[in-house]
Amino acid sequence: MVVKVYGPSYASPKRVLVCLVEKEVEFETIPIDLFKREHKDPEFLKLQPFGAVPVIQDGDYTLYESRAIIRYYAEKYKSQGTDLLGKTIEERGLVEQWLEVEAQNYHPSIVNLVIHILFAPAQGLPSDSKIIQESEEKLGKVLDVYEERLSKNKYLAGDFFSLADLSHLPFTQYLVGAIGKDYMIKSREHVSAWWDDISNRPSWKKVLEFGAPF
Repeated sequence: MVVKVYGPSYASPKRVLVCLVEKEVEFETIPIDLFKREHKDPEFLKLQPFGAVPVIQDGDYTLYESRAIIRYYAEKYKSQGTDLLGKTIEERGLVEQWLEVEAQNYHPSIVNLVIHILFAPAQGLPSDSKIIQESEEKLGKVLDVYEERLSKNKYLAGDFFSLADLSHLPFTQYLVGAIGKDYMIKSREHVSAWWDDISNRPSWKKVLEFGAPF
């Protein structure tokens, strides 16, 4: 059964796509135009009542929230493709820890930067320079923690690429690309080496073919 992934052009669905590529799972994509508010159509809301992407349909099984989806596929196909969860319960614990760090500490600041530097101007809305400054400062402090961690480990959970690293790909692509703050990565030696490594994985390059991570 081929997995259906809704909203492939956007950043959070790309988190799912790169996981599926790493796990060698076949999928098809279904475009959803957020600017045309297709995510608020009644038929889509039957799949995702909060009106957000991604959503996956795996046969009769429907799941939303990108980090829940990547955990599901990493577990379902643990013995297939790249092992993204670790070989021991201790490694799994670290994967889960850094997934939570990404969701709770890293992601919120980048989202604010994306909204106020990219999305607001594109929609003719005002940007808040104070939020931009505060978000960059907060993100810088998080990246300092990453720099320390990555000075001792090749990847966030240890010496293996995992969901914890994968989950950073779509929105960090914004940081180094469209919002023009690549210096936040490049100025930190070990973070920079980590980003060069994970962003050059064939899986991510394949996912970028679906378009910019909006």
